[in-house]
Amino acid sequence: MTTHSSIEHHPDLAEMRTRFERVTSTPAAQAVEALALLTGLYLAASPWIAGFSTLTPLAINNLIAGLAYCLCMGGLGSAYERTHAMAWTAVGLGAWTIVAPWVIAGEMDTTRTVVSNVIAGGVALCLGLAMAAMAGRTRETRAGRTRETRI
Repeated sequence: MTTHSSIEHHPDLAEMRTRFERVTSTPAAQAVEALALLTGLYLAASPWIAGFSTLTPLAINNLIAGLAYCLCMGGLGSAYERTHAMAWTAVGLGAWTIVAPWVIAGEMDTTRTVVSNVIAGGVALCLGLAMAAMAGRTRETRAGRTRETRI
């Protein structure tokens, strides 16, 4: 019987890290990450870009949500094996961005805010879903059988 002093040397963990590294090194994953960072930056700056910075509660919300989205999706490329669950947080931030103009107190649902938040939130939500789905699409061969791997 072989014993290991830490989980770091477990063969399944090494295999999982290799698989996650393969996932994040694909051009599709890199494109999703780059688009996600651009989406987060737009969301953070959208009150000043789209012209609704005078609506302070929504402007602050978008600034915080955009920066949080950048942090969630930015860490995925460098440490996906430890941060892939944060893609689901990014999905939640995208959904929140879509509904924010209607649920934040005050008259925040102007045409500019709704169009900007619905488009940015929809893109953020889709990119978060794409990144979350990346881990489940790897195929591996073990003992001569090919099977779909889900994480």
